[in-house]
Amino acid sequence: MRLKNWLLLILTVFVIQGCVIAPAAPPQRHGPPDHAPAHGYRNMYRYSYYPDVGVYFDLDRKIYFYLDRGWRSAVVLPRALRVRLGGPVSMELDLDKPYYRYDEHRAKYPPSKKKNKRW
Repeated sequence: MRLKNWLLLILTVFVIQGCVIAPAAPPQRHGPPDHAPAHGYRNMYRYSYYPDVGVYFDLDRKIYFYLDRGWRSAVVLPRALRVRLGGPVSMELDLDKPYYRYDEHRAKYPPSKKKNKRW
C-alpha cells in the first residue's frame, strides 16, 4: 500500500508540473524599450504608394490601404484597383496609417496623365 501511495504522489506531481504554462516570449520590437527615453527615435513603416489610384501597400504587414467611402485596409485589393495600379513610389513614414498624409502625397506625386491603351 505504501508503494502505491508513493507512485500516486509522483504521478500527481508530474501531472501538476505538466500543467504549468510558460510565459510567452515578448514580441519583437525595434527601438528603445518603453521605459527608456526615445531620444528622437520613431518606428518607421515602409510603403509602396501607387499615385494613379491613391493606394498604399505596407511592405512589412502586407496590407493595402485604399479609399472606398472612407479608408479601408485589405490583404487583397478590389479588382477595379488592381488593374489600374501603375508604378509605385517607395516611402518610409513614422505612421502606421499612411493615409493621414494622403493630401501631401497626392500633391507631391500626382497621378500620371497617360491613359492605359489596349492593343
